[in-house]
Amino acid sequence: MNKSLKITKIGNSAGIVLPKEVLARLRVGPGDQIYLSEAPDGVRLTAVDPDFAAKMDAAEAIMREDRDILRELAK
Repeated sequence: MNKSLKITKIGNSAGIVLPKEVLARLRVGPGDQIYLSEAPDGVRLTAVDPDFAAKMDAAEAIMREDRDILRELAK
């Protein structure tokens, strides 16, 4: 999707209005939080905190590697 967005003044800040299709694709709505991160080709908007996602990936890798140890600890 390529769409031109206009930057508008909001108090002392600036903002953009995201189209309904973008909000639906991100599965967010008014009051939800979205995250802006740098990407090789510009910036990326996501509904998931990239730092948290990276930590969860690391935790899942540890759980896969140490499955037997974690099973014993859970007893």
